[in-house]
Amino acid sequence: MDDDERLAERFEANRPRLRAVAYRMLGSLSDAEDALQEAWLRASAADASVVANLEGWFTTIAARVCLDMLRSRKSRREEPLEPGNLDVAAADSPEQEAVLADSVGLALLVVLDTLPPAERVAFVLHDTFGLPFDQIAAITGRSPAAARQLASRARRRIHGPTSVPTVRLARQRQVAEAFLAAARGGDLGGLLAVLDPEVVLHADAVAVPSGVPVTIRGAAAVARNARAASVRSRYSGVALVNGSPGIVMVSRGRLAVVLAFTIADDTISRIDVIADPARLAELHLAVLD
Repeated sequence: MDDDERLAERFEANRPRLRAVAYRMLGSLSDAEDALQEAWLRASAADASVVANLEGWFTTIAARVCLDMLRSRKSRREEPLEPGNLDVAAADSPEQEAVLADSVGLALLVVLDTLPPAERVAFVLHDTFGLPFDQIAAITGRSPAAARQLASRARRRIHGPTSVPTVRLARQRQVAEAFLAAARGGDLGGLLAVLDPEVVLHADAVAVPSGVPVTIRGAAAVARNARAASVRSRYSGVALVNGSPGIVMVSRGRLAVVLAFTIADDTISRIDVIADPARLAELHLAVLD
C-alpha cells in the first residue's frame, strides 16, 4: 500500500466523525458530504508526510471548508424564498437526514443556523467535539482568547433568556411537544386536545403556496391544516421563540418556518406561521434545556 492509499484509508476511517462535525456546522447532510469531498481534495493535494496528528489535521481541513461554506451562504440568505416554496423534505436521503437531525436535536440545528459563521464553528468544535481554543483559533483566524469569546457568545445565544416562570414554561413546553407529536402522527384528536376552540392561525405570504397571507379560525380547521403538514413536522422541533415554546422547521439546513404559539390555560389560542426571511431574522430563538 502506497502513501496515497494509506492517507485515503485514514480519511475514510475518520469520515463518520468528520461527517458529524460537518453536519452540525452546516445542518444539511448533502452540504456535509460536499464539505467532506472538498476536505479530501485538499488533504490529498497536501503533503501529509509532515503531519503528526492526521485526525486533528483532517478535522482542521474539514472545519475550514465548513467555515468557508457558511460564509458563502450569506448572499444566498439574502435571496427571498418564493411563496410556499418550503420543501422541508428535499434531502438526498430524507430518512438519513431525519435520523441525523434527531440525533443532534433539530432545535439546536435551527438555533445554530442563526449564529454568525465563526461563532457556530467555535461552539461546535469546542462544546461538542472538545477541540482546544488554540486549534479553533487557527481555523477561524482569531486569537485563542477571541475563539473562546466566540464560543461563549454562541452558548449564550443558544440558551437564550426567557421571562416565562419555570413552572409555566414547563407546561407550555408540554403543550408545544404534544402539538408537534400529534401533527407528526396525523392525530386529529391529539391536536384538538391542545387547541383552544377559538384558536386563530395567521400565516404570512411566504408560508402559503398562493403567496397570499391567510387566517384560519377554529380548532377543527387549524387541526386539519396541521395534520395536512405532517411531512413538514418530521423536520420540526420545539424551541424557544421570543422566550416561549414554539415550533421551528428546517429546509436544506436552513431555518424555513416558525410556528409562534400563544398559550393560555394549557391550550394554544394563537399560531403565527412565519416564513418571511426578514421576520425570521427578527425572532429570538433558543434551545429549551
